[in-house]
Amino acid sequence: MLKRISIRTAVTAGLAAALAAGTVAATTAQGAPSTSPQPQRTQHVEYFTGPDGHPRHTTVPAPKPLSRSAMAAITAGDGDVTPIVQNGPVGDKLDVVFIGDGYTASQQEDFHADVRTKWAKISAVEPYASYKGLFNVWAVDAVSNESGVSGDPTKDVVRDTALDSAFFCDGTERLLCVDTGKVEAYASKAPAADLVVVLGNSTKYGGAGYNDVTSQVGYDGIATASSDNDQSDQIAVHETGHSLGKLADEYDYGQSGTYTGPEPTQANLTKLSADQMTAQQQKWYRWIGQQSPDGGPVGAYEGGGYYQYGLNRPTENSIMRTLGREFNLPGREAMIAAFYRHAHALSSPVRTDRAVRRGDRIRVTPAASAQVRWYVDGREQRAARGRTTVVPRTLGVPADGRRHTVTARATDRTDAVRDPALRKLLSGKLSWRIAP
Repeated sequence: MLKRISIRTAVTAGLAAALAAGTVAATTAQGAPSTSPQPQRTQHVEYFTGPDGHPRHTTVPAPKPLSRSAMAAITAGDGDVTPIVQNGPVGDKLDVVFIGDGYTASQQEDFHADVRTKWAKISAVEPYASYKGLFNVWAVDAVSNESGVSGDPTKDVVRDTALDSAFFCDGTERLLCVDTGKVEAYASKAPAADLVVVLGNSTKYGGAGYNDVTSQVGYDGIATASSDNDQSDQIAVHETGHSLGKLADEYDYGQSGTYTGPEPTQANLTKLSADQMTAQQQKWYRWIGQQSPDGGPVGAYEGGGYYQYGLNRPTENSIMRTLGREFNLPGREAMIAAFYRHAHALSSPVRTDRAVRRGDRIRVTPAASAQVRWYVDGREQRAARGRTTVVPRTLGVPADGRRHTVTARATDRTDAVRDPALRKLLSGKLSWRIAP
């Protein structure tokens, strides 16, 4: 433990000194180190002033990128991984990694309990609620020297924590920042990381979204939230709309002018009217007029993407506009498609790279709204339709000394995805070679 603390402290001190000096060490053509001032790297973050308010954006100083060896040094001595939810193999599921900050060595069980509570709240929101089976959840221990996070309850409070979590980031009280380099170091300890959430050990309302962060580990973006605030889970849900669903913010900044740029790439913003979308078969035209779970019909509502005019959003007030709301219908479609970009419609604990005997059991787990169909050498065995466990012998594989193949196929038939291009993501198959 002492070794880990001293390494982390040294790395932190060196980084702080570099940031304070406004310099980055470099090498000149002659090989001598250069101390010429370099532009301060920054990160864009989204924060929330209150549970019922629209989010805001700002930039904060970015930590120095870490090498693999530096990442390993930071986590030397801790970084234990605990499975919280296991629904299948890592390669078949969307893996959510929670990392705690401000939890001491004796508080790691408290952290695990907080992860369970926070995930229960996140996964109660649609479309998470209907697709819980597509997720694995991991808790990565980051042992802090002190309990709690800096800036709680007041700006002058400073605590020594593993990830340097702090409220009052950039002078904004509710903005909970972290050292994203250290977050990546701990995230690398998990078996896989598609989505990363940092829980700061605090009851204070706050959080942040780092949605322009790319990592060596493979995830896109980081969400932070206070562990014991009843409403902070909504911050994480909103941020996953960005990191997973690639959805845009649907709010504006009031007197923010008129958008004059190109058509946005995000699925939930457009320059088009409802009639134009329908005529051109663009964006969310398939949903126009449908009643949305966040209230009211889907249409084209002016204001979004931080502009008051010139951009339209699908509904009046979804979670991408105000916390505590639901994803609208186009948003749900984007989120479900995002789930399937990381997870498979069908998984199985029975390996497909090894031969299976005629008397062995093959078990599969289909996604929600999916029916399994079974095939022997490409021919469907209709009597087995819907089963999740079969035995090749009773499925119809003959004992003729020849090689045969059993295949399971599943397609999620949900009506929450209407775009044919996205529906292609909702199918999967697995095949096993049956030993002669």
